Amino acid sequence: MEIITPYLVYLGIGAVAGLVAGVFGLGGGAVVVPVLIFAFQWQGMAPEVLTHMAIGTSLATIVVTALSAIRTHQRRGAIRWRLVAQLAPGVLVGTVLGGLVAARLKGELLQFSFGAFLLLVAFQMAFGVRVQAREGQPPGRALQTGAGATIGFASGIFGIGGGSLTVPYLSWCREPMVIAVATSSALGLPIALSGASTYVFGGHGDLALPEWSWGFVYLPALLGIIATSTPFARWGARLAHSLPERILRRSFALVSLLIGVQFMVRNLPFGAGQSWF
Repeated sequence: MEIITPYLVYLGIGAVAGLVAGVFGLGGGAVVVPVLIFAFQWQGMAPEVLTHMAIGTSLATIVVTALSAIRTHQRRGAIRWRLVAQLAPGVLVGTVLGGLVAARLKGELLQFSFGAFLLLVAFQMAFGVRVQAREGQPPGRALQTGAGATIGFASGIFGIGGGSLTVPYLSWCREPMVIAVATSSALGLPIALSGASTYVFGGHGDLALPEWSWGFVYLPALLGIIATSTPFARWGARLAHSLPERILRRSFALVSLLIGVQFMVRNLPFGAGQSWF
């Protein structure tokens, strides 16, 4: 039973992540990373690698969910591949850099930073903050590359698909929301591929890694999560049409706030000998 329990946990994480992704239109990374951190701590995984394992595994799961999302959006012709091509080079470089930086940071600092990110997500979800569309000509290549690099860098550090940054940016570029969401889903694939690859190579040879690890990707968690995340994402999308959006958004904001505050408070660089560096 002790052997089976962790795998049941991973199946549950995938179900929750998929449900949240379907209901709220967010990538599963905002759910997968914090829950995996708790799960890996419960399993007794080495503290010096468990946060990196959670982020790397999250990015690997997004490869599968992104492919499913691309298929769905492409059927409706909602993906602007021109925008994907413009943003992808910066995204690829930024994600790799974010992963390389994260590999050199202590787990406590990564958890604190992720907690701060969750607070921003909670604020946006609770108050429905929207970015005002820009005026003038469409953004040039330099701006698109810089925006892609910023989105990729944050995604590489936090283990997310980038939707919480890409959608507001594309809305600012005067793209309709449905186009922004679909194009953001397509960009999740290069983010996940480059990010997961960086974490795989970044963790290669680390003596603290548990068995069944592929660098900083934990294969049992990866397989368990992808087994349930996609079907539950479809169910969540249907559920979103039957429940009040305001209640849904604020409920998720409250959960994000509580988890974010917990990560920040327990990883403050205070106490007996604790340091981020």
